[in-house]
Amino acid sequence: MSETAYSNERDDLPTASPASWPAVVSLAFGAFGLVTAEFLPVSLLTPIATELGVSMGVVGQAITATAAVAAIAGPFLILVSGELDRQKIVFGLTAMLIISNVLSAYAPSITVLLASRAILGFALGSFWAMMAALALRLVPADKVPRAISIIIMGISIATVFAAPLGTFLGELWGWRAAFLAGSGIGLVALVIQILTLPKLPPTAAPSLSSFKAALSRRSVALGFGTAFLVVSGHFAGFTFVRPFLEEVTRLDISTVSLALLVFGLAGFLGNFAGGVIAERNPGWAVALSAFLISSAAFALTLLGAVAGVAFAATALWGFAFGSFPVAISIWNARAAPDHAESAGALLASIFQVAIATGSGLGGLIIDGFGSTGVTLYAASAALIGAMVILGFKRQ
Repeated sequence: MSETAYSNERDDLPTASPASWPAVVSLAFGAFGLVTAEFLPVSLLTPIATELGVSMGVVGQAITATAAVAAIAGPFLILVSGELDRQKIVFGLTAMLIISNVLSAYAPSITVLLASRAILGFALGSFWAMMAALALRLVPADKVPRAISIIIMGISIATVFAAPLGTFLGELWGWRAAFLAGSGIGLVALVIQILTLPKLPPTAAPSLSSFKAALSRRSVALGFGTAFLVVSGHFAGFTFVRPFLEEVTRLDISTVSLALLVFGLAGFLGNFAGGVIAERNPGWAVALSAFLISSAAFALTLLGAVAGVAFAATALWGFAFGSFPVAISIWNARAAPDHAESAGALLASIFQVAIATGSGLGGLIIDGFGSTGVTLYAASAALIGAMVILGFKRQ
């Protein structure tokens, strides 16, 4: 597909008049609540395991349950949503966020906790699936990249603050209070959405044919392939960045924590940069993000023993991965504007599968080749992802 053909696809983007920026912000707040809830168990594993009388490995399945359900929730919701107003669906997903956190807070057993996390997974995967399609309905076509960037900014803020927030509230009032705080965030998001989100009747009833039509477009399929490579590579490497910084760079735990904070803050900035570049050319934004992730991982592999290099590379990695979800979401929305919900649902599933695959593969690599080996794999996967998009753009 040529660049000219791709530009013609962009002309088919649906329009929205006028732009409803308060509604976009309400979606960003909802995204913040969902991702905060997703990562809360990371900082609460020990007290949860102690009180429920199970191992930390078992409690860790609370995160797995969320991701597993999220991987299938998006396509399922799009298929069964039919003629339902998308406004009501968003309200329902935010209500599920609240219910999940309340059930988690009062869970008497690990079974109830896992069930509550599955509810969260459905809301999370469904929201991801609808995100780009909602942006297309709320703002004019030329403002869609900015809208997607704002929504994903809520995700980035949650990624930075979810774990510290959980740790703080867990130590102050206990782990159950941390989940209640998560339900409070969801309640605030729901109120804002009720006040700002307009009615959004479906433009067409989704079906299996719409998924097939989206996948039949080469630009969509290549975007999915790039997303899988980059996201799986990222999570393979970054899941084990702490042992790398401890074993190779030889940083103490407080300095490692600082490096991870820098990663999160850089990712926040990357959201803005990714949106600005993707607004002009989403293909270049995707390729640049992937290339910078690869460069940062290669720098760690070759010069990670130098503390200054490790800090700079970690910050660059955070910046690049912060921009990648924005860029690939905009690429996907512009590649299939007439099947935005179906393409968005499939992209959300690709992300979840890539996260699980990358983390699992990273565990195998680190056991066999050490933390340097897994960082080298992350660099290679991201570089191949960048080459896939660049090769497509030159055709």
